Amino acid sequence: MEKRKKSRRRRLLFWLAIYIAVAATVICLLIYKPARYHPVVPPASADGNDPAAHPYLHRDLASTFYNNAQKQRPFEMVILDQSLNEAIARLKWPQQSEGVSLSAPEILFVPGRIVIMGTADVEKAKFVVTIELAPRMDDKGYLDLAVEKIKVGAMNVTPLAKMMGRKMYREQINTGAVDMENLGTKIVASLLNGEPFDPVVEAEDKWVRLKSLDIAPGRLTAQFVPAKPGR
Repeated sequence: MEKRKKSRRRRLLFWLAIYIAVAATVICLLIYKPARYHPVVPPASADGNDPAAHPYLHRDLASTFYNNAQKQRPFEMVILDQSLNEAIARLKWPQQSEGVSLSAPEILFVPGRIVIMGTADVEKAKFVVTIELAPRMDDKGYLDLAVEKIKVGAMNVTPLAKMMGRKMYREQINTGAVDMENLGTKIVASLLNGEPFDPVVEAEDKWVRLKSLDIAPGRLTAQFVPAKPGR
């Protein structure tokens, strides 16, 4: 009888040790900070409520895009991740979404991919979330943003995140309150539901189409051509 009790205790201790080891491993994976994650720290004087706080967004990107679109000729834009990160760091952070506080964003351009990282604060527990996109144009000239990988810390949660994303997307569509022709909706549909879309952008009274993308270390090069309204 005594031997049976000792054997039972050993089995309980064994499985308890396994559970503790698994839990510890999961925690370590979740709180892992990627070595390449180095978000820009904005200066103390930065005003996150001022959209013109950094010229790269409104002058180098927005104004350049608008002025070229008005000319209705093919043009090229180059976006540098370092300058982009300096600009977005000056925006208002943290931001709240579904009870999660998001802060310290960073965008990296690596060969063929866009890497988006940020810190998520859930009940005072902080995790670095990484999303990797591999944008590509299909044979019709449609853009597929192609979410390749989603990680929390070092833990790959891509299948679960995609399943939840598709569920959220379907729920929004079923409400009937979503404008399917809105560019923002098309981008969300591509991210959450894997739906390519015609990358036509309106600039006041002119329209342009994204023709090609090239993503190299530190830079994204986009080629645009004139397009007809809504086409």
